[in-house]
Formats: sequence, structure tokens, C-alpha cells
Amino acid sequence: MKSLNVVTLVLLIVGGLNWGLVGAFQFDLVAALFGGQDAMLARVVYVLVGLSALWQVVSLTRPASHAAVVRSP
Repeated sequence: MKSLNVVTLVLLIVGGLNWGLVGAFQFDLVAALFGGQDAMLARVVYVLVGLSALWQVVSLTRPASHAAVVRSP
């Protein structure tokens, strides 16, 4: 699960940076790299970013029982 959290975090960072570029400069980096917003690969990236956001929301709403317990000496 830890590796999935890292992958989804990276995808969310990519998505956040892309939205920042869109907002500031009207430049969609994902679309530019993968052939436009309607290109299949760009759409796959957009869907993966969206699914990553859902995964992180679910992870944040889970009880903290899965967290490691740190004991003081």
C-alpha cells in the first residue's frame, strides 16, 4: 500500500502543477506532452490523476489504526 500511496501522491503533484500552469499561463503541460486534451494518452493521465485524488481522499478518511504506533522510552 505504501508504494501505491507514493505513486498517487506523485500523480497528484503532476496534476496540481498542471492546473497551476493552466491557471497562470493557460498552458496544459499534459496536453502538450501527449498530443492535446483529446489524445488517448492525455486522457489516461487525467483519469489516473482523478483516481489518485479519490484514493488519497479515502486514505485520509480511514481511521488511524493503520498508522505505526511510536512509543516513547
